[in-house]
Amino acid sequence: MDINLNHILIRDLVEGYENNGDDGVRGYSGKLDIRPPYQREFIYKRKQQEAVIDSILRDFPLNVMYWVEREDGTYEMLDGQQRTRSISDYVDGVFMVPDLSGDRHYFHGLPGDQQEKILNYSLLVYFCTGTETERLNWFETINISGEKLNNQEMRNAVYSGPWVTAARNKFSRPSSPAKGLAENYVKGSHIRQQFLQKAIAWKCKDGESIEQFMERHRGKSSADDLWNHFRAVIKWAERTFKYRETMKGVEWGPLYREFKNHDLDLDDLERQVSKLHKDDEVKKKGGIYPYVLTGDERHLNLRTFSPNEKQTAYEKQGGVCPLCKQKFSLSKMEGDHIVPWRKGGRTVPKNLQMLCRPCNRRKGAK
Repeated sequence: MDINLNHILIRDLVEGYENNGDDGVRGYSGKLDIRPPYQREFIYKRKQQEAVIDSILRDFPLNVMYWVEREDGTYEMLDGQQRTRSISDYVDGVFMVPDLSGDRHYFHGLPGDQQEKILNYSLLVYFCTGTETERLNWFETINISGEKLNNQEMRNAVYSGPWVTAARNKFSRPSSPAKGLAENYVKGSHIRQQFLQKAIAWKCKDGESIEQFMERHRGKSSADDLWNHFRAVIKWAERTFKYRETMKGVEWGPLYREFKNHDLDLDDLERQVSKLHKDDEVKKKGGIYPYVLTGDERHLNLRTFSPNEKQTAYEKQGGVCPLCKQKFSLSKMEGDHIVPWRKGGRTVPKNLQMLCRPCNRRKGAK
């Protein structure tokens, strides 16, 4: 990997700037591909954009940027997209920032000397040449600090190609169909690739990692199979349960895979879900949905007895397990509901007994 330092004026950077959304972002008289396939979406908030312009107005240095030199004499942005687009959008009149006196202006509203100060600001840009593997390895290295890439953004860089581009069109663009479909069901930001990551995780074969899935699909030109599966999962969740905010973040993919062909009593499920939402013993409300399908209480994170309550019960029992009648130290005993929670037992001292671990396991298995 060869790296050479260059000084690029902002006036040259923004010459011919075009932001065509999903069709690409270009600058530097059309010679710079500002958002190549491995780059993340634009994530800077307005305050971050303003901070970039403020640094330029105050003649503070910006972090170095990296461009890759292509064989045809053009360049692609390896690192610096967020700063480059902030600068270019500001000069293009997209947003206002405070000038040095605190008054907010669009670029064209600034005094001439301040406009010239911005346009003549010199950016430090390393021009890089090397193989695709070298570029992607360097891309990973330079993104360790700053606005750090998350795991899926990094995967998009490593496995960049037609399939990633197609998948991002479905899941990651500001106007992507996944946002409207799944924002009430999937946690995170579609722009930061969490929707895409979840879709892949739900589609993976048993034992397959996201990386293996992306490598298997890397050369494909369509991500329709992934999109259709993701849409089917969300639509199944919509049909199966009345919407509540607690549904956001549930692992719907595995539930869909296991129960999509079951003949479920939706009225009964709703009665159970409604009752469990009112139960203050249930600490994890999002776990209600997998619980009513699987019956596994671990999804609910039920309220437990406190250490003081268990200590008191242990003392009352004299350290003796009431089932096997053997004596144990406190560390070898566990708090047990005399009347199980599923049969209406509550997590209160009068419903607590201390059992040795083997007896508690045997009781729980019944």
